[in-house]
Amino acid sequence: MDSRIADLRKSYERDTLDESASQADPLQQFEHWWQQAVAAEVPEPNAMTLATVSPEGRPSTRIVLIKGWDARGLVWYTNYDSRKGHELAGNPYAALQFHWVELERVVRIEGRVSRVEAEESDAYFHSRPLDSRIGAWASPQSQVIRSRAVLVTQAARYAAQFALQPPRPPHWGGYRLQPTAWEFWQGRKSRLHDRLHYRLEADGTWLRERLAP
Repeated sequence: MDSRIADLRKSYERDTLDESASQADPLQQFEHWWQQAVAAEVPEPNAMTLATVSPEGRPSTRIVLIKGWDARGLVWYTNYDSRKGHELAGNPYAALQFHWVELERVVRIEGRVSRVEAEESDAYFHSRPLDSRIGAWASPQSQVIRSRAVLVTQAARYAAQFALQPPRPPHWGGYRLQPTAWEFWQGRKSRLHDRLHYRLEADGTWLRERLAP
């Protein structure tokens, strides 16, 4: 091992996370941190890691972009025939993670995933740039292809077929994760980080607990 890797470390001293200064509702806490991430001009604050599990119990992760949230959950869009789509079809539980490096913060969310309503997927699809809409048709996501030329050829084909009005592909749409657990992590000095965990109780309320770092 390169010894210089082991020597890489940072002291986190930017902020704190105290129970008295946090929201009782984790969605409100997320919205507060989100607004701060946007105001701080964090690069791509909407980028989040999505973790799914295969039928064999093997986890996989990838970056997706959050496109909205409300009391029902957090939404992103993708190809239903992708690896993540197949894994969610077999096991509808997943985890999300935001890492806002500049703020020394992490947000983790766990819950059950379902597809969003077709009308909602249609509305978002038609708000996308034309090239992105054509790309949703052109890319057989997660499948093996011979070369990039396959994508270019497919894109040209669908652009000619649909012109300026490509419909939403039947294999493309949104997913919504309905949280059952949240964790808000704030880096602190000496690796004594702040971790506030919210757990959904049977009566629909949230229990807030502090976890040891």
